[in-house]
Amino acid sequence: MILHLTILLLYQLGGEVAARVLGLPLPGPVIGMAALFISFVLFPKLAELIQPTTKVLLAHLSLLFVPAGVGVVGHLDKLSAHGPALAVAIVGSTVLTILAGVGTFLLVGRLVGARDE
Repeated sequence: MILHLTILLLYQLGGEVAARVLGLPLPGPVIGMAALFISFVLFPKLAELIQPTTKVLLAHLSLLFVPAGVGVVGHLDKLSAHGPALAVAIVGSTVLTILAGVGTFLLVGRLVGARDE
């Protein structure tokens, strides 16, 4: 398990280094995750190798939300000051995302000649 966690953390570190050195506007862990995905596609044995550890991590994923919850509680004053604006932004962006998905679905349906059945 230590080797598997080391592999995961090395990909995250590599992504962080790439983001800072290249000045990319993406978070390092996202770059590391993309590199890990590419490695899984190119080397399927790597995915098989770390699968037992990743299953354990996913089974206990809810524990990783505890620090986020503590962060929210630590900033309750800011949340109460900006809460309504955040709620409007979250609900508005969710509605816009759903509408964009529907529009894309309808456009693709027209382009491929789908008929109502």
